[in-house]
Amino acid sequence: MRTAFIGLDYIIDIMHPEGKIARSATHALERDVIKKVNEALQIATLKNWLKIMVKVGFSAHYVEQPKHSPVFGKIHELGALKLGSEGTEFHPDLHIGNSLVLVKPRISAFYGTALDAALRANQIERIILGGVSTSWAVQSTARDAHDRDYKIYIVEEICAAVNQEEHLSSIQLMEKIATIVSVDELKSLV
Repeated sequence: MRTAFIGLDYIIDIMHPEGKIARSATHALERDVIKKVNEALQIATLKNWLKIMVKVGFSAHYVEQPKHSPVFGKIHELGALKLGSEGTEFHPDLHIGNSLVLVKPRISAFYGTALDAALRANQIERIILGGVSTSWAVQSTARDAHDRDYKIYIVEEICAAVNQEEHLSSIQLMEKIATIVSVDELKSLV
């Protein structure tokens, strides 16, 4: 089955302890998420899966930012998620290699990006998904992927949220639309 690995928002502002809006940083550190993402990326490379890393970001003047949004409304005041700044760089310990990098202006990786076009052009049927945060980017993208008829696998170990309770609650909800797997289970996917 044609497969793509999609990693979401593994960027400094969101998941590094020095990030400007890094509410999930502690949970990601506790779970050793970056190490496990790197393992998943190695498996994706060995299996010749399409690798896509998606990050949220806005231009220098924040023209794409929805100022009324409870999620994004104040980020310009913090100087967060500005493309070209350190905050929108991928975590320094993450090894993305030759992954396709896409930038999204909202929570879902499908909104305002070329993600669906890249998946369709490569005849992708199955998506392996992980990211930060479980309850926002991962859940939103998984729901959009489901509605586009992709088969979805969520790698639980490479996701993080504000805390374990929120993370597990989101995973439980996504069990209805996705298969939840571990990094080791990726090795046996055909």
